[in-house]
Amino acid sequence: MVHMRRKIYDKLLQWKQEKNGSTALLIEGARRIGKSYIAERFAKNEYESYILIDFSKAPTRVREWFDEYLEDVDTLLQNIQLHYKTRLTPRKSIIIFDEVQKCPRAREAIKALVEDHRFDYIETGSLISIKKNVADIVIPSEEDGIDMYPMDFEEFMWAMGDEMMMDYIKRQFEQRRPMGDFHREAMRYFRQYMIVGGMPQAVVEYVKTKDFDKVDAVKRQILRLYRNDIKKYGGSATARVSSLFEAIPGQLQKSEKKFRLSEVSSDAKMRDYDEAFFWLGDARLANICYNTTAPNIGLQLNEERTTLKCYFCDTGLLISMAFDARGIVKQEVYQKLMFEKLEINEGMLVENVVAQMLRTAGHKLFFYSSYDKVEASNRMEIDFLIQKESVTSRHNISPIEVKSSTNYTLTSIKKCINKFGQYLATPYVVHTKDVEVKDGMVYIPLYMTSLL
Repeated sequence: MVHMRRKIYDKLLQWKQEKNGSTALLIEGARRIGKSYIAERFAKNEYESYILIDFSKAPTRVREWFDEYLEDVDTLLQNIQLHYKTRLTPRKSIIIFDEVQKCPRAREAIKALVEDHRFDYIETGSLISIKKNVADIVIPSEEDGIDMYPMDFEEFMWAMGDEMMMDYIKRQFEQRRPMGDFHREAMRYFRQYMIVGGMPQAVVEYVKTKDFDKVDAVKRQILRLYRNDIKKYGGSATARVSSLFEAIPGQLQKSEKKFRLSEVSSDAKMRDYDEAFFWLGDARLANICYNTTAPNIGLQLNEERTTLKCYFCDTGLLISMAFDARGIVKQEVYQKLMFEKLEINEGMLVENVVAQMLRTAGHKLFFYSSYDKVEASNRMEIDFLIQKESVTSRHNISPIEVKSSTNYTLTSIKKCINKFGQYLATPYVVHTKDVEVKDGMVYIPLYMTSLL
């Protein structure tokens, strides 16, 4: 059994200690990223007893209790314990509402259950804010939310049995010093992470077998599940969500990564697809990156919602989707990817994994694109912009350029520094080579992205 150590566990501990039952915790994220696994492990380790109610399997009568006994907490809790044959101890037990979006009334019941204060409550779910999952309920204010993502690079290395490398990477990043002898080893880990991705089942398969065909079969199963979810929950937007979902790899393969709706349908208008993009973002199937009209104080203030880039939630899944010619990605494709021998637009994978790492580290995604017919110095494309945690009057925004090959130019980021210098914090070039500081820019290897 491969043991999956996840950082979110510490956040659960912190919630338990600080809130002491005064709120429920909602863990939200895409399907198959390990929400139920981590909630159950936490319950096993930190409580005397627990009950997990999986609403995707729970019998109708269990769901109906949340309607019938919303005002009679005693009966509701007694029925749950009898049905699941588990005795709970006040203040020492927890109830997990797994896939809570499938029983909105249970989510509404959280208010009364938290006020009752007998037990702790964790909810897990995906598609939490889709209209039909919140249509007739009052969202409880006694609910703390926490986002969960696929495994990050450090969690991947832990799974691979390396507990040391990331500490060294962090130290070199903080001191802006090269990795030296360990750069190649870290890049090798990074390429494995990019190819396998961060879906726990795929990572477990890879750690156990090192067999890319088996890993790929796991990823395809997850993609099938996502496609079924779209059919099942897409509502009136199903067809549009589905066409956007299938278009992501093709859109990312272009050198100009902005999402072109005209390639999805000739007469498509952004306003008609708004809901579909929201759906993909809310289901955590895509990381949407918005254009900002100026890289100064607050990126959201200048957000321009009609121009966007749409990255896939997990780069490992993106690879399985992009090379889906004959139903399975052949071992040789993976081998070539591993050793940088594949003659494809590697840029799409690298930019996608950087977006994934920034998102997992808590950044909202923005880019800057300016097309000026007259003035060449205003024409630029900056892959990503990130904002400092605490915004000050200037120097808040770091521009990031992502480079997947070893020979590249830096025209855009230099123009950006010339034009917006007084607003900018450290400019970064994220590339395949080692750490370097020159011309006012910090060059870092790809695997350091999560530290930005």
